[in-house]
Amino acid sequence: MILNSENSTMKPLKIACAVTLGLLGNTACATAKTTTVKLIAFNDFHGQIESPGTFRLTSAATPTAPVGGIEWVVGYIARYKARNPTTTVVSAGDLIGASPLVSALFHDEPTIETMNMAGLEFNAVGNHEFDEGREELTRMQKGGCHPTDPNSCRGSEVGAPTGRRGKFAGADFKFLAANVVEARRGRTIFPAFAIKTYRGGAKVGFIGMTLKETPTLVSPAGITSLEFKDEAATVNALIPKLRKRGVEAIVVLIHQGGTVPEVQSAESMNLCTGNLNDSPLKPIVNALDDAVDLVISGHTHQAYNCLIANQKGRQIPVTSANAQGRILTDIDLSIDTQSGHVINVVAQNVLVDHGDASVTPDPAIKAVVDGYKALSQPIADRVIGSITASMPHNAANAAGEIALGDVIADAQLAATRDPASGGAVAAFMNPGGIRSPGFLYPQSGSEGDGNVTYGEAFTVQPFGNSLVTMTLTGAQIKALLEQQFVGCGAANAPAAFNYPAGETGQSFDRILQISEGFSYTWRLEGPACNKVDAASIKLNGVLVDPAQTYRITVNNFLADGGDKFYVLKLGTERQGGALDIDALVTYFAAQSGPVAPGPQNRITVIDKLPN
Repeated sequence: MILNSENSTMKPLKIACAVTLGLLGNTACATAKTTTVKLIAFNDFHGQIESPGTFRLTSAATPTAPVGGIEWVVGYIARYKARNPTTTVVSAGDLIGASPLVSALFHDEPTIETMNMAGLEFNAVGNHEFDEGREELTRMQKGGCHPTDPNSCRGSEVGAPTGRRGKFAGADFKFLAANVVEARRGRTIFPAFAIKTYRGGAKVGFIGMTLKETPTLVSPAGITSLEFKDEAATVNALIPKLRKRGVEAIVVLIHQGGTVPEVQSAESMNLCTGNLNDSPLKPIVNALDDAVDLVISGHTHQAYNCLIANQKGRQIPVTSANAQGRILTDIDLSIDTQSGHVINVVAQNVLVDHGDASVTPDPAIKAVVDGYKALSQPIADRVIGSITASMPHNAANAAGEIALGDVIADAQLAATRDPASGGAVAAFMNPGGIRSPGFLYPQSGSEGDGNVTYGEAFTVQPFGNSLVTMTLTGAQIKALLEQQFVGCGAANAPAAFNYPAGETGQSFDRILQISEGFSYTWRLEGPACNKVDAASIKLNGVLVDPAQTYRITVNNFLADGGDKFYVLKLGTERQGGALDIDALVTYFAAQSGPVAPGPQNRITVIDKLPN
């Protein structure tokens, strides 16, 4: 199938009708019988069943519009279904995980239940689907109560649809995981694809998958028996299987994404500035079989609407809908019912705007969300301490140090400093584990300015990671710091860095947040695997000796080599500790007054080291 294409960054994405000689004839566009399948797509919902707040309408900070919330998402879906009953709702992963307390407290059962009510049909697994491991993800699909947590299976209390005896029913929709296989048997843990037949006999195949780097983004302990395969190779291998089943229209749902150099806003959500250059998604699309008609992506929390060349050079649509239910992608696939080919695609990102009078939020879903909110509210509203000033989650200085990161690292050190708790002398926190918005001084509810609630703390650290204290040598600590930077990988690092064969290291500088008393200097122009000045690595003012051993604390995600900090897998004399959120709560409680933002003076960056 050959499609001509046109792309305008100011219009909905379109792929024009084209002639497939030998199949449709020269007048196919004028005479072919077609059916239009509407797809409503979103990605990176992250359990955001309540509105995530507002979204920019332009690149300027104002004006903004209130957006999202599952009852509004479903209201928009209902509007589109009224216009075209041939509608399918799909997700490109991270439906659950890194969720707010109102969903996470109940192990994301509220999200699954409300998505069942919303009519979601297919969800490609993302990396966050694996946050609690394979077994818990299987429970999300099949249902049943959590084995230990009494907060599970409470849907009957709030009016959510449940299974037998009021138990959590699991997902009515399908998880798709084409590139996630059992290492021993090579079988996928969920279906690789799904086929849906529409009016006129038109068939659409949906292939779903996560990014192959998922093992570096989740705790390895929960996925020890799994392998994550190359995305494009996986898709291309499935094309003959789909064609044998009479499928010519193929949609890929992939939890991998691109970026555009634009402020995320309603004004820019249909742009493709930069054409996803230097993004991990683009080479995947470039390698796809020509049979793929549409790619719906995620992971990067960006909104874009692009045309990207496949392996034959044909431009195919690639979309993404930001995150947390702020945006939906409205897609029309026109399919020739005789050949089964897609002959036209129109895609447009649409803001889930509460101000649209043509949309009615779903009252039944709102009642379920309100019920879970009431169950979680006493826990969420508990004040755990106070702050002197705001600490945004991502306000890094030039060296990569975040004031809030300093505080979290200090809390983890305090929780493990006692010899009985691990005897740690330093703690390291991954920046990706510090979530939006951070701690803001203005009150978010009725707690009062400067007060921090458990709900706010949980939003900052929602993963439920536990602390691990281990022994590293000073040389291994130096290796840990080097593994923060782009360019250091298996090809140029000493064997002691513990990189797997072929590992290329970080795709961007990932600066660990460090506890009080630890300090070092790194250089922008330093060579790969040697950016950190060994003479600057100090603990309480004393040079860290490469030959000596030190007790350090990280979360269990990092301890198992997460975020490509592979040297931590060599840590010995491991001792488990408290949950990260509990360490933070305890730290606030132990302070005699409000907590000040971290000093951001523990890491220094310079252009060149002195001679």
